[in-house]
Amino acid sequence: MSVAHSPETHALLLARIPSVTGRDLHEWFDQLEKGPGLTRCSERTNWLADEHGISHGYAQAIVQEYDRRRRNRSIVPPQRR
Repeated sequence: MSVAHSPETHALLLARIPSVTGRDLHEWFDQLEKGPGLTRCSERTNWLADEHGISHGYAQAIVQEYDRRRRNRSIVPPQRR
């Protein structure tokens, strides 16, 4: 049932997270890393929303941004010969 936000909506949600939740994005990323080993985006979104009392929209934005940054971190540039 996961519906991705548009890039504009995603950016707006991310910008509002600290003021709405009282926590910075990196603090939410820490919670995801310390949380249960759920693999599906929808499971992690539901856990984050239920466990921490935030809306599913914000939880989904946090999970999507966490996954995006994690993917970008794991990309290894090709080696030059």
